Amino acid sequence: MQNKHKIILGIDPGSIIMGYGAIEIKGNSVHLIEMDVFKIGASNDAYKKLELIHEKVCQLISTIKPDAFAIEAPFFGKNVQSMLKLGRAQGVAIAAAMQSKIPVWEYAPKKVKQSITGNGNARKEQVLNMLQQLLKFNETPHYFDASDALAVAVCHYFQQNSPISSLKLEKSWKAFIAANPDRIISGNKM
Repeated sequence: MQNKHKIILGIDPGSIIMGYGAIEIKGNSVHLIEMDVFKIGASNDAYKKLELIHEKVCQLISTIKPDAFAIEAPFFGKNVQSMLKLGRAQGVAIAAAMQSKIPVWEYAPKKVKQSITGNGNARKEQVLNMLQQLLKFNETPHYFDASDALAVAVCHYFQQNSPISSLKLEKSWKAFIAANPDRIISGNKM
């Protein structure tokens, strides 16, 4: 991250409860701004729920004014209908960020857990405990959706500030060879 002051909004999408968490980066320190959930509630009108998600994310963006938007990718479960609902909720949240011209990043749940705890199979309690230590807060949210969203924001911060994030990684072998002609060994020397 080039900017020394940045705000990251993390979202844990859901069609009934959506978690959100925001952090502020000042220099090399990270601070919790806010962490909570938005209860969409159970309704038979799926499109009204999507409208509420869009409105809430737009409101969060307007209030928090993030520089980056990080969202958890849906995990593949056995229930196709649940996956479809979750994917729609995620898409609406992403659309709200894109509408506001905020760059979007998506992270798999295992990647988030790995980034925060060092274990991609960590329990939600372990993730929350590590976040409390990292960001120095004691509050325990009523829903893990809030701490999951905060974990997505912190994961994004870690990914952007990793020593390897500044490396220019090639997208294919062809691109690698073009960029590194001196590393080609010609002929069969074995």
